[in-house]
Amino acid sequence: GSVWGNIVWGHSVSTDLINWIPLEAAIERDTPSDINGCWTGSATILPGNRLVIIYTGADPEKRQVQNIVVPKNLSDPYLREWTKAGNNPVIQPVGPGLNSGQFRDPTTGWIGPDGLWRIAVGAELNGDSAALLYKSKDFLNWTRVDHPLYSSNSSSMWECPDFFAVLPGNSGGLDLSAAIPNAAKHVLKMSLDSCDKYMIGVYDLKSDTFIPDTVLDDRRLWSRIDYGNFYASKSFFDSKKGRRIIWGWTNETDSSSDDVAKGWAGIHAIPRTIWLDSHGKQLLQWPVEEVESLRGNEINHQGLELKKGGLFEIKGADSFQV
Repeated sequence: GSVWGNIVWGHSVSTDLINWIPLEAAIERDTPSDINGCWTGSATILPGNRLVIIYTGADPEKRQVQNIVVPKNLSDPYLREWTKAGNNPVIQPVGPGLNSGQFRDPTTGWIGPDGLWRIAVGAELNGDSAALLYKSKDFLNWTRVDHPLYSSNSSSMWECPDFFAVLPGNSGGLDLSAAIPNAAKHVLKMSLDSCDKYMIGVYDLKSDTFIPDTVLDDRRLWSRIDYGNFYASKSFFDSKKGRRIIWGWTNETDSSSDDVAKGWAGIHAIPRTIWLDSHGKQLLQWPVEEVESLRGNEINHQGLELKKGGLFEIKGADSFQV
């Protein structure tokens, strides 16, 4: 929509990440556990190619809780309809020091060496920012681990956390639930201060914690995914092409009245392939290769001389890539 409110999950489908077909909303606020909004979440593919989404809902008391939906009709290639789990909310903001109004945006799940599923949820815990860790056997019944995946006293809340593995110098992606090479690093990404930031480190399987390579107490020094207008990004592993893809939200600078006039506000940035540099220090990214499908035939003009204020019309091209 063009104004903030009535938050639901929009739904579009694509075969190439570039050309999209808009559909009706997939998740709407129609149950007590999401009556005040269906907020950010993540999709996970379970064994047997079963798809599940876990997302944040705001309940009647405006507590933030985590809910599950699954496809209603697997024969529908667009997965238009979704069914909410009968035991929603599957995770509630319980425990000392946990702010029930700052508890949202669950990650994609991954399987640990004990065979249990794990997710992280952004939270404010005792005034600090934290990625809380939860475990489950069946992705429906969750137990909070007695320590966060990672926490920091440098800020009070992390939105849209993301956690994934990368291999230095390798542009291919890694599936966090598969066997991870010993040389791999892990990335903890979070959204705060109107931008997306990240840390590179290792995932200690024994302690179930993320350990940054470098601990910076000043969050202004944390690495950024993008220095432009880019927020609330999520990544996923593309098993078909063996790459990790990240995309985020670009909140344009149009006025509210302009947004209302055009009927929408903000856009999704073009998806990007993301990987780790050969030194293991910095994330690299590039628009997905499918963006090349937008290119037309080359147009070449030589020997042109334009005087000050002059114009020259280039015919036979649009503005996708100029």
